[in-house]
Amino acid sequence: RRWLVGTVALALLLAACGGNDEGGGGTGGGEQQYKLTLIQGVKGDQFYVTMQCGAQEAAKAAGATLEVAAPDEFDASLQTPVVNAVVAKQPDAILVAPTDTQAMIPPLTQAKAAGIKLVFVDTTTENGAELAESEIASDNEEGGREAARTLAELTGGKGSVLVINVKPGISTTDARAKGFEEEIKKTPGLKYIGQEYSNDKPEIAASKATAALAAHPDLVGIFGTNLFSAEGAATGLRSAGASKKVKIVGFDAGPKQVEDLEQGIVQALIAQKPADIGKAGVEQAIAALKGEPVQKKIGTGFVVVTKDNMKDPDVQPFLYKSSC
Repeated sequence: RRWLVGTVALALLLAACGGNDEGGGGTGGGEQQYKLTLIQGVKGDQFYVTMQCGAQEAAKAAGATLEVAAPDEFDASLQTPVVNAVVAKQPDAILVAPTDTQAMIPPLTQAKAAGIKLVFVDTTTENGAELAESEIASDNEEGGREAARTLAELTGGKGSVLVINVKPGISTTDARAKGFEEEIKKTPGLKYIGQEYSNDKPEIAASKATAALAAHPDLVGIFGTNLFSAEGAATGLRSAGASKKVKIVGFDAGPKQVEDLEQGIVQALIAQKPADIGKAGVEQAIAALKGEPVQKKIGTGFVVVTKDNMKDPDVQPFLYKSSC
C-alpha cells in the first residue's frame, strides 16, 4: 500500500479513525480558536487511536479543533507526504509521532519554517529538542528493562530469549530493545539471541517467532517491542503449538493483546499511557501558541498488566481503545 502524492494523499489525509474529528467548538468571548492536527505514526494502531481520544478531549476542553492524519504504514516515505499535505493547510500546531529519527527531519523542519508549532508525541527525531516545543513519551528504556525483568521471572531464568522489534531508526522501539538487552544480561541463565524485525506487520512477526523456535529449541521467551510485534509473535507460537512453552511480554495493550493475555497466550503487557500523551500534547501546543511556558520533555510512564491485575480499576484505564 503506497500513498500517491496529490489528490489521493489529500483524500486519505483525514481518514484515520474518524478522519476530520474536531476537538470542540468556539470558546466564546472572542478568544482565538486554535487549529491543531495530530499526525499519527500509523493508521489503525490502537495506541495512536487512544492517543487521539486523549487529544480530542483536551482540544475540546480548550476550545480548539483537532484534525487527525496518518500514513498507511509506519514508514517515513509514507508519513512525509502526509506531513506536507498538513503543512499546506497551515494549522497553528502539529502534534506528530515521527516515524524515523533522521528521515523525518527535513519535512518537519519545513513545517517549523512555515511558522507551525511542533509537539512530538511518542517518538522523536535526533534533533527533537531543537525542532519541537515539547517532547512527550514514555520512559521506553525503563519499559524495556521492566520487560526483561518480567520475562526473567516468567521463564525461571533459563533458556534463550528473543526480541521482535519493528525496524531500526525508531526512537521508542530502539530504546525498548536497548533497555531489554542491558537488563537481560543481569540474568546469566538467559541467553539473549538478538532481535528480529517485523516491519510493523503481525504476519512477519509470526514467521520470525516460528523461525526462532525452530533454530533455538531452548527458546523460552520473546519480547515484542510494540503492539503488532507481540500480537504476531503470539500468533506464530500458537500455530507452532508452543504457547505454553514460550512466554511473551508485549509492549502496548491493544484489544487483541488483552485478549491474548486473558487466554494466557501472552503473559504480560507493558502498557503505556497514550491518552495522557495526547492530552499533554494538546496542552503543550496551546501553551506554546499562547506564548506561555512549555515543558520541553514530559514522561508519562507505564503500567505492567498481567492476567491477575487486568480487571483492577487502577489498570483498566491503561488498556487501549479501538475507537474514541
